[in-house]
Amino acid sequence: MTLEASSRIEDDRKENNGGDMSRETYEEMPCFQEAEVLLPELADLRPWAVIACDQFTSQPEYWEETERIAGEGPSALRLILPEVYLDQNAGEKIAGIQKNMHAWLQDGLFHAYPDCFVYTERRMESGICRRGVVGMVDLEAYDYTGREDASVRATEETVTERIPPRMAIRRDAPLELPHILLLCNDAERKVIEPLDAMKERLPLLYDFELMQHGGHIRGWLVAGENAAALRERLKEYEQAERKRHPQARLVYAVGDGNHSLATAKACYEERKRLHPEMDFSRHPSRYALCELNNIHDPDQRFEPIHRVVKDCDAALLLQDAQKTLNVPGGTAVPWISEGKRGTLYLPKDGNALALSHLQGFLDEWLCTHSGTLDYIHGEKALSALADHANTVGFLLPAIEKESLFPGILHRGTLPRKTFSMGEAEEKRYYLEARRIL
Repeated sequence: MTLEASSRIEDDRKENNGGDMSRETYEEMPCFQEAEVLLPELADLRPWAVIACDQFTSQPEYWEETERIAGEGPSALRLILPEVYLDQNAGEKIAGIQKNMHAWLQDGLFHAYPDCFVYTERRMESGICRRGVVGMVDLEAYDYTGREDASVRATEETVTERIPPRMAIRRDAPLELPHILLLCNDAERKVIEPLDAMKERLPLLYDFELMQHGGHIRGWLVAGENAAALRERLKEYEQAERKRHPQARLVYAVGDGNHSLATAKACYEERKRLHPEMDFSRHPSRYALCELNNIHDPDQRFEPIHRVVKDCDAALLLQDAQKTLNVPGGTAVPWISEGKRGTLYLPKDGNALALSHLQGFLDEWLCTHSGTLDYIHGEKALSALADHANTVGFLLPAIEKESLFPGILHRGTLPRKTFSMGEAEEKRYYLEARRIL
């Protein structure tokens, strides 16, 4: 990213901080609300739904198999840019993505469900079931820069250099497909959970097996009176959370897709800057489609995201890590390198803060030494990568999900890639879409 591009993102944020509406105005409606949801009218949705683009970045064979399964027909794979291919003719791929979006809209591929939510249940191969609601979040209420009064906040440090490439995809795209997972702090389980009891009375929108060990997914339409009732529950939840924390006003935290939501925000702020004459009070670019989960769902799991450094002087990296980080009796972080195993003991401030020490060290070390840092889901995948020559992998501990909201309130955002909502295969698949132009 150029310095000019980075500065423009920051300028947009400052100029539009708070947006074109007062807090009192936008809080009259829930931050999370119903949307016009688009679903492809296909007999078989398995080739359509593909996993989040930021997964399996060190495993191109996963995406090659996805390509084979998707075949020649319509697939969300043609509407996203997997990050494993980010440096390979990205401009040409982005043009193809936008061309497909326009063509499929014109051809009538999608059926539109106005003013609705989608209640979804995703049963993983592990047996757990993730329950969620697809709707849209108001970007006026969201912040990724550390504002302490935002109702919707990033959970991890946002790397602004990662935003412009994503903006290039979204800026002129007529559609969005979300892999964002938003979290509510509903300890009484009053918002999403009532839909489970009534799902058999709701219209079933989809019911199929996801590709590549993604498990089974079902989705039901929540519209009309049912949508109005859910909207009221959301509003009551948001008001109660703001009363609990009147200074912080935190009601939702981003569980997955931090940079995707930050990109949506950056594009929205850019559009407002370029078109000051427009009314953005209900403009589609003001919102972002996402899935809302409850952090208090018993099946909601947080998994660690491990670190691997490739193409480095592995012995020197480990030697410097031992000198800089190792504290006897600290938090244990096993390492794997070229068939060897060992353990670092990081300062014992809790798992999230222990990670911050390692992340800071790796960022600083890579400024003066060769190597490439990647983020890996799953111990098995990390072990396979870290046993290669000139590679070091670090197996990180998971954070407790109950600590997330208190941690954001007291310490702000966490280090980037601190946790994952499930294993790599359990990340959200692109399925629903929404118009954003």
